[in-house]
Amino acid sequence: MIPMGSHPAWHPVLEAFAYASGFAVYRRLRARQGDVVDEPHRWTVIAAAAVGGLAGSRLLGLAEQWPTVMQAWKAGRMLELLLSPGGKTIVGGLLGGWLGVEIVKRLSGIKQRTGDLFALPLCVGIAVGRVGCLLSGLADDTFGKPTALPWAVNLGDGIGRHPVEVYEILFLGLVGVLVSIKAELPEGARFRIFLGSYLGWRVAIDFLKPQPLIGGMNLIQWSCLAGISLILFDLIPTRKGMHERTAC
Repeated sequence: MIPMGSHPAWHPVLEAFAYASGFAVYRRLRARQGDVVDEPHRWTVIAAAAVGGLAGSRLLGLAEQWPTVMQAWKAGRMLELLLSPGGKTIVGGLLGGWLGVEIVKRLSGIKQRTGDLFALPLCVGIAVGRVGCLLSGLADDTFGKPTALPWAVNLGDGIGRHPVEVYEILFLGLVGVLVSIKAELPEGARFRIFLGSYLGWRVAIDFLKPQPLIGGMNLIQWSCLAGISLILFDLIPTRKGMHERTAC
């Protein structure tokens, strides 16, 4: 068992570094590869992703901890809970950001797929953020279930737990390599590879996290399945269009 302890003060530091590192990778990619949209439209997309991501992260983060929300409601502490710093989730941020971008693109008449430049930066940013989650230990809601495996981590309570954050960092490294492959891919494919892979990963890895369950899975897992379904549904007209172009 590896002694880690819980150091919540590191979480905001690593979270800030996660945003900074992700944005740095994005700027480098955009400077090297160019962009499918012009500068004003790109900043419109970024703003939509930020607003949608913040809203989705908070809403799903609170919904995931529905027993705590119910207790706060009964005790008249809902405002206190809503203003608390915790209660956020990456899955909610990704889905909310995706929804926000799609809405703004429709309103702005942007036809291009704009997510490819975000795929690798998101891998980097989430991986860095997970270091903060790991160091936060028991103060963070992302810790794993107890295990007797030799690489179990002790977060200060003497219980060996799955280092689920480390598992995720390694997984994101693999996805980062995949979305960076030098090959001709359809516009938007890299982002959908990232998002579909990450959502599928969360369905699997969240079985190793002690979260409230509904129908055998937590709300994040159900949200991931909904997101995967939307990605698959989104591919249907693309395949049809490819078939039509081939036939012509």
